[in-house]
Amino acid sequence: MLIVARAPGRAGIIGNPSDGYGGAVLACSIENTATATIEPADKLILQNRGGSVILQRTSDFACRGDYFDIPRAVLRCLNLEQLKAKIFIHSTVPEQAGLAGSTAVIAALLSALLAYTGRNYHKYHLAELNRTIELNYLNCHCGYQDAYMTTFGGLNYLDFRSKEHYRELHLEQYATVEPLHSFCSELPFVIAHTGVQHHSGNFHRPLRERWLKGEPQVVRGYREIAEMAREGKKALLNRDWPRLAFLMNENHRIQDALSFSGERNNYMIRVARDNGALAAKLAGAGGGGTIIALTLDPSRTRQALKRAGATAFINLDPGSPGVTVTKAEQAPSSRKNIMSTSPASPLPGPLP
Repeated sequence: MLIVARAPGRAGIIGNPSDGYGGAVLACSIENTATATIEPADKLILQNRGGSVILQRTSDFACRGDYFDIPRAVLRCLNLEQLKAKIFIHSTVPEQAGLAGSTAVIAALLSALLAYTGRNYHKYHLAELNRTIELNYLNCHCGYQDAYMTTFGGLNYLDFRSKEHYRELHLEQYATVEPLHSFCSELPFVIAHTGVQHHSGNFHRPLRERWLKGEPQVVRGYREIAEMAREGKKALLNRDWPRLAFLMNENHRIQDALSFSGERNNYMIRVARDNGALAAKLAGAGGGGTIIALTLDPSRTRQALKRAGATAFINLDPGSPGVTVTKAEQAPSSRKNIMSTSPASPLPGPLP
């Protein structure tokens, strides 16, 4: 049995990073995806485009600060240290760009491993399990947006009320996921990668500590950003682009005042606003170099960003189904594949 799972990255429209503080966000999937492929083998082999490793001893599953830490963490969480399989991971999501690239890899690999070992969970549990791996096994302090968006996909309003304090997996409340794609299939956004790379966990940790200490500016700022996301949902549905633009710009102003977004990122945001964009902000909140611009003149905005040094442009995918799993049975004689594709984890259930 060959298993292939894919999960999309995402771009935050408004509300980030209040998703880690009981807030809300509007976010949309991007066309770039992470892929995990699993097939039988006589040992446990991890592969990516950069090379491969064999995991044999218990110590092999400890994180080492390399590109195999994510599969090590997922395997540990699922207690699959004795698994015999070849796992190949590939991603087209720009690395450390604030587009949930690492979380998409977790979503794809998690779903692939669960399918390979015959376990099924509904998407809410998958998203929470994804977040548990990121926080407790990779020590990455991020919100819940990435885990839910890479799992559910699409264009969504996400509400994380009652999730401001991290809990054990079995105690976590599920977020509210409201799909908006059927109302807003065409979106006036340009997403550009500035070339900046940044580890989001390192960015979020000090902000989290300030919030836990009750620093008034941080507490008030994230409460205001959450309200902007809730109002932004209305503006998006009503196609009130000036109002949504105002809210997006305010989102960036508050977040930038709490933790500087970086000169390069802010320069690209200014370029976008000076060239047709009504608004521009980071597509994430971890200091990664991707901006999202609301513009009614996309050609002008895109060309200006390209001249300013944008290294790539990202396409949104509001119709994305989220993480999907494909199974292929290979006949021994003809070696032809019989493919079947289904959404990941249709059934509920706790982690054994």
